[in-house]
Amino acid sequence: MMTYNIILVDDHKMFLDGLVNIFKNEDVYNILLTANSGENVIKYIKTNPDQHIDIVISDISMPDIDGITLNDYIKKERSDIKTLIVSMHTDTGMIDALIKNNVDGYLSKNATQSELLQAVQTILGGEKYFSQSVREAYMENVFNKRKETSVMLTAREKDVLKLIAEEYTTQEIGDKLFLSKHTIESYRKNLISKLNVKNLAGLTKYAIKLGLVE
Repeated sequence: MMTYNIILVDDHKMFLDGLVNIFKNEDVYNILLTANSGENVIKYIKTNPDQHIDIVISDISMPDIDGITLNDYIKKERSDIKTLIVSMHTDTGMIDALIKNNVDGYLSKNATQSELLQAVQTILGGEKYFSQSVREAYMENVFNKRKETSVMLTAREKDVLKLIAEEYTTQEIGDKLFLSKHTIESYRKNLISKLNVKNLAGLTKYAIKLGLVE
């Protein structure tokens, strides 16, 4: 029977002991290391370069090196190792940073034992796993960001942005909206400044993000 090598990291001893008990009762898992900080895990990985590690399960908030920094290190130095964050936080900035750095999963500490095991199995099977509460918090933030940006633009600015994204020329947009070419140029410059993008490609991306074009 295949066994998986895991590392467990949490600075709260009671929670860490709970994780240890869960995985000790599952024959397929071999606990290589338990640690109370990201620094200890990085030291272990550096001093055991040939040690096969399947997954690191870590908290976010820890002294010295936190879960975000630890995940970043693992994905840069040992991209073969899977990472699962288990945290009380559903802070979307943290989730964003982890997703950008290719985290394999994010689970709330309120999750059940069976969901934890399901998350680990899913990740070891090559897929990502994000618990429902984490997905909801993340999607709500994405939606609110979109709404904020959308509200920031006037109806006319949205019309101009949509037509720019649909690749109409300045003259064609002016004709469609019964505005002068000069006015459309002003709108385009204002949109680039307002949305903090560099060029027309940036404007097109924003129009897609706002749902103005497919």
